[in-house]
Amino acid sequence: QVQLVESGGGLVQTGGSLRLSCAASGRTFSSYGMGWFRQAPGKERRAVAAITGSGGTSSYADSVKGRFFISRDNAKNTAYLQMNSLKPEDTAVYYCAASTRYSLRPTSYDYWGQGTQVTVSS
Repeated sequence: QVQLVESGGGLVQTGGSLRLSCAASGRTFSSYGMGWFRQAPGKERRAVAAITGSGGTSSYADSVKGRFFISRDNAKNTAYLQMNSLKPEDTAVYYCAASTRYSLRPTSYDYWGQGTQVTVSS
């Protein structure tokens, strides 16, 4: 069982930056691939980024490539999402998730956090 808690969301102006954190419980954090997803009102939950357990490989949705960066610190049981050059269309609830796989598919993930709101004002 893995419990995930996101933090770092908030209100930011267009062009600003935020860093989301995802703190995980358990002693096997490095064995899980981690992903970040987002869901805007009335829309499906979509992938943002994913990273392998070792942190050596990552993938991004086309909409965030070059602006968002996923990372992890296995010693701290924490994953991060650095978000730069934020746009109003990035406004959503952001979720972190853990999986025994490395994937951008939400259905591949077994454990989810409660979400954190990110709002980008124009």
